[in-house]
Amino acid sequence: MKKVTEQKKSDIRLARRRRSEQSLRRDAEYRRDRRPFIDRLTPGDTRDTHIIAEIKRASPSKGNIRRHLDPAELAAAYERGGASAVSVLTETHWFNGGVGDLQAARSAIGLPVLRKDFIFDAYQIYESAVISADAVLLIVALLSPKQLEEYLAICESIGLDALVEVHSPADMETVKKSRARLIGINNRNLRTLETDIRIAIDMAKDLPPGQTPVAASGIRTRSDIEKNRNSGIYDFLIGEHLVLANDPEEFLRTLIK
Repeated sequence: MKKVTEQKKSDIRLARRRRSEQSLRRDAEYRRDRRPFIDRLTPGDTRDTHIIAEIKRASPSKGNIRRHLDPAELAAAYERGGASAVSVLTETHWFNGGVGDLQAARSAIGLPVLRKDFIFDAYQIYESAVISADAVLLIVALLSPKQLEEYLAICESIGLDALVEVHSPADMETVKKSRARLIGINNRNLRTLETDIRIAIDMAKDLPPGQTPVAASGIRTRSDIEKNRNSGIYDFLIGEHLVLANDPEEFLRTLIK
């Protein structure tokens, strides 16, 4: 994580030279085209399965996944396949993503779009609103409890939703004390990079009412979906296996059916 934070701090310093936080904040506050993100995912009917379908070109664990994908085309396929929302990697150094991917994807669909990046500065939250994101990913491991509360408050003030990601029981204790409503439980072990869907199933049991779990990483089949649903998880973030599918639209349908 140290390498990640150092690189992102450098990126933010450069961004501030191009545009001030005050300017971003002003435009973020005047934005009027937000699409509700959390409302699309909070289970109203437990017969439903909600999937945040992800667009990503590469990852640290897999290298290039689909480097030359068309984000607009893939987002449209996800929408036709029944996705509840779309997630777009905008991180450039390890995921080969970019702001342009998010904007192209969102322009092609009517679904809400999550900006997935390493966010640990208020500047990035205002920037996310300005580039047309409807929600942001906040990773508990990158933030202090005070920062998490501050950033959730900023999101609320400018109409952005937040998916708050946890990796460990310690992260879960932090998030349980926060105002976070949507909790992404990552099934990936950050040390080994291996995935185990039982992680989300076990950790979700500790969430209090009002906090909705989202299982992320390692969801490959309808059987994986059913195991999570039997434990009270109805929301999922799925990336690599959708991106690699020969027919992402049809693959989504088989997961949601």
